[in-house]
Amino acid sequence: MKSTPLSLAALALFLSNPIAGLAQDYSKYSQEALDKELARIATARASVMVRMRDGVALSTDIYMPKTGAGPHPTILWKTPYNEGKLKGSTQRYLLESVKRGYTFIVQNERGRYFSQGNWELLGKPQTDGYDTLSWIAQQQWSNGKVGTLGCSSSAEWQLALAGLNHPAHAAMVPMASGAGIGKVGRFQEQGNWYTGGVPRNLFFVWLYGVDNPLRAQLPASITDDKLRARIEAYNDLDPAKPKVDWNKQIKHLPVDQLLSSLGEPAGTFEQLIKRSPADPAWRQGGLYHEGMGWGVPALWFNSWYDVSTGPNLELFNHARAANTDKEASANQYAVVAPVPHCQYARLGPDTTVGERSMGDTSFDVDGAIYGWFDRWLKGDTKAFPSTTPHVRYFEMGANRWQSAAQWPPETAKPMRLYLRSGGKANSLYGDGRLSAEAPKSEAADRYRYDPMNPVQTIGGGDCCNGGIVVPGAFDQRPIEARSDVLVYTSDPLPKPVSVAGFVDAVLKVSSSAKDTDFSVKLVDVAPDGTAWIIGDTIFRARYRNGFDKPAMLNPGEVVTIRPTPIATAIQFGAGHRIRVEVSSSNFPKFVRNLNTGGQNESEKLGVVADNAVHHDADNQSYIELPVVR
Repeated sequence: MKSTPLSLAALALFLSNPIAGLAQDYSKYSQEALDKELARIATARASVMVRMRDGVALSTDIYMPKTGAGPHPTILWKTPYNEGKLKGSTQRYLLESVKRGYTFIVQNERGRYFSQGNWELLGKPQTDGYDTLSWIAQQQWSNGKVGTLGCSSSAEWQLALAGLNHPAHAAMVPMASGAGIGKVGRFQEQGNWYTGGVPRNLFFVWLYGVDNPLRAQLPASITDDKLRARIEAYNDLDPAKPKVDWNKQIKHLPVDQLLSSLGEPAGTFEQLIKRSPADPAWRQGGLYHEGMGWGVPALWFNSWYDVSTGPNLELFNHARAANTDKEASANQYAVVAPVPHCQYARLGPDTTVGERSMGDTSFDVDGAIYGWFDRWLKGDTKAFPSTTPHVRYFEMGANRWQSAAQWPPETAKPMRLYLRSGGKANSLYGDGRLSAEAPKSEAADRYRYDPMNPVQTIGGGDCCNGGIVVPGAFDQRPIEARSDVLVYTSDPLPKPVSVAGFVDAVLKVSSSAKDTDFSVKLVDVAPDGTAWIIGDTIFRARYRNGFDKPAMLNPGEVVTIRPTPIATAIQFGAGHRIRVEVSSSNFPKFVRNLNTGGQNESEKLGVVADNAVHHDADNQSYIELPVVR
């Protein structure tokens, strides 16, 4: 839809009266009007080269308020993306920040666009981030306090930096920051690369667009900021790569040639795909790992239909308990919305996620962010009151915001539901059921998993994947009709059941293969039969004894699988049914296990696995739901 070029006077009036849902309101104005308004309220210094400790200089754009007595606090937005021509959320936050009396800085990670050096995933947060904070604090226009802000890649670098507790790093707002987490608590996903030891395809697609080992750079001899800014105005160093049909390409085997088969030069993908979840190399980059300490007050934004919501909430808990900086640990706050990755602008009176209505999801995201920064960067204790709940989360199903002092909420207690059947839980039309009563003597449910015919992904949490998966709540019945999907469903609920926390599953399984995967999906079945996906997880059997202790399966041997927890908040309404699906694939969200027991991502041929889920007196399979009483 073409935006309407409203007058600058109207835009200025709007900017002086911030309201909730700011992102949607900005869309009313033309790009020209926004650019002119920015020029009116801010003094810009483009392409300032900030030198790091190793001599590499990072291209940094600085926007300072034209009004108000300085020095000002600073908000830092660091990114691997092309922000040379500001638009979208970055420009929106820039305008709002300057209007509120903040200097706003946009900096490209090293090796990206006009920044020097070679790009590394997460942009060296522990050195480049630290050195940038030191540089800002030394400037005459700075009051010495810096807040970091951003979503996704503009958030993930903040995490390792928070472990260093830089004296100028006064506060942070990491939004959808899971790809910055290595290992924390029960999660060892190494920056979204894995779930339960199974690689996620989204990162492979993302790297195609971001990693460019052959990119051009300006000569380091061009040191004049004005000249660099002029060159940047007509040459953004952002060549378009050939378009790829990812729905077709994602099926390519072997996986480690997914990008090279397109003609791409070797890069970050080829380095990371060789690693296991416990490879020590994961600790040599910019990921945050438990044990690094925590030193910065944080306002976390996450969402239920995103990747890495579980690790983010686990890290939130870890930061609260770290106590390497007691003030920081005491000031951790989280907001969890019912939307996909970074789509907080969709919160409003009538929100649909996937195909399911979430009702009124309105939340003043910008009010919370700037209240938070005003508290820590300006010293306004009333801007973000100490009485604010530490956790505010949207309860799907009930379609309402809830608050709690902790995560999971303090009243959440585990409710165990056992997987039961007469040995024929295959498909929606089988006899699988969920029951609070433990099984005694029941036949196992068996199915055949063929990696050349995997179970298709429909919705759930995902992002950044070239369109191969659309995140959100979608009806799962099309794949529940398959015989290689085991379906276990409760009786209709006599009254609502509210679940908030981490959903755990324990499966007793066996296989004819040396290695295979087991996927688990939590589903809300409406009275009309619609089977809404709530969350999913997966686990590679070879890692059942630990990611550092891979062990092959013995044919027919019953072993215990504990998949990575699902984090959610959902009210299963009266008359609804709780459903659990179990299979061995969820593709293209997750890489297929070829079942050979070999180096899966470097293999091209797979074998069919005959898999089983056991549920009897000695081998109980179940889920545990954190029910809020």
